[in-house]
Amino acid sequence: MRVITGLAKGRRLKSLPGEDVRPTTDKVKEGLFSAIQFDIEGRRFLDLFAGSGQMGIEALSRGCQNCVFVDASKQAISVTKENISVCGFEENSRVINGDALSFLATCKETFDIAFLDPPYKAGLLEKSLYSVTGIMSNYGIIICEHPNDITLPEQVNGFKLSKLYRYGKINLTVYKKENENE
Repeated sequence: MRVITGLAKGRRLKSLPGEDVRPTTDKVKEGLFSAIQFDIEGRRFLDLFAGSGQMGIEALSRGCQNCVFVDASKQAISVTKENISVCGFEENSRVINGDALSFLATCKETFDIAFLDPPYKAGLLEKSLYSVTGIMSNYGIIICEHPNDITLPEQVNGFKLSKLYRYGKINLTVYKKENENE
């Protein structure tokens, strides 16, 4: 894994060990950031189910103002902190070791972009998608990475499915506030 472009371009990132881990591929990551390239500068990014933190780090490298990384795994949090340090983004990062749904239920801040990539078989994607809408800014963008055999709803609490990207067995579903699409 590496940072594709921006301030930390080319930096190698540590990955979590194990066969259950499935880091977002460079192809999917490049596609995602190409899709939001004009919406990222100076924005607040939420990397929910952060894993190694690579998505939030890529966002920071490309000009996001700050990023909050959330993961329930202590091992993932340790790797995320190490990767943030390697890239020099400590000042722009906050790392939270905790349950994603609990974080969403108690969060008092708002985000401009949220990336949701929960463990595929945990049944957390739709729950977190509905919950995250409550902490998004008026021009918020929600991006969900999921297997292509899962179909997400067209509308979620004032957010409308804006675009669906397919990368083999992986889909990226992008939601934007409905008033942004009109």
